[in-house]
Amino acid sequence: MLTVTRLFGLSAFAAIAMAVCSFATVRAEETAVVTAPASADKYIIGPGDQLNIFVWRNPDLSTHVPVRPDGRISIPLVDDIQCAGKTPTELAGAIQEHLKKFINDPRVTVMVSSFFGAYEQQVRVVGEAVTPKAVPYKSHMTILDAMIEVGGLTQFAAGNRTTIVRNVDGKQTIVHVDLADLLKDGDVEDNVELRPGDIIIIPQSFF
Repeated sequence: MLTVTRLFGLSAFAAIAMAVCSFATVRAEETAVVTAPASADKYIIGPGDQLNIFVWRNPDLSTHVPVRPDGRISIPLVDDIQCAGKTPTELAGAIQEHLKKFINDPRVTVMVSSFFGAYEQQVRVVGEAVTPKAVPYKSHMTILDAMIEVGGLTQFAAGNRTTIVRNVDGKQTIVHVDLADLLKDGDVEDNVELRPGDIIIIPQSFF
């Protein structure tokens, strides 16, 4: 027969075990919420992009084409189709609708092989960069990422007078960046996160 003391000990142990399990369950749920991946940003096709268009079971219709400056492409059986401003999935659906006039149940896949992006999805770097140009915006892109794309600063750059011209709710704002401190001294406080449509202006130093 179990004594009262032994029964009390077993009850206490069971209560502790249940509490531990409950805590572990809550912590597991919290961890699942924290580590759940965010949904991927949708890529918007723009002029200059290179597209691979695959038509299932129709190799003669599959092709590789650039997006023209007017935002359109021409492919077999489809002379002219607007693609700038669409996602690859949306463009595939539009091509399928055109091809239904010629083949039964067309299945189209569109893949972007060389990214340039719509104008509002670009970041433009002008001034004293080694290769000033527009680069496609990527999710969580920083000014350091943009500078890697353009090869850094020239020897004549006044990096600490760099500005970012940005549209916020239809109004133009200016963000100051000590770019030289970031690139030369590793001052990560100046590694500003960029937004689509930003213009990075790097002035020339005065002698």
